[in-house]
Amino acid sequence: MIFEFEPGDKVYNPQNKGWGIGQVQSIIKDKITINFQNVGKKVINAKNIELKKLNE
Repeated sequence: MIFEFEPGDKVYNPQNKGWGIGQVQSIIKDKITINFQNVGKKVINAKNIELKKLNE
């Protein structure tokens, strides 16, 4: 599976906007590790949660 994200990209989770903006740390298979402003590090299963990339 190919994602439109790469480490360093800024993203947010539209279903949990309270998490704040996150920065992609790593992508391994379907798992994306992101460090969010308000909740810290989360490992996201890309099959279950759709992330949106911030347009900078």
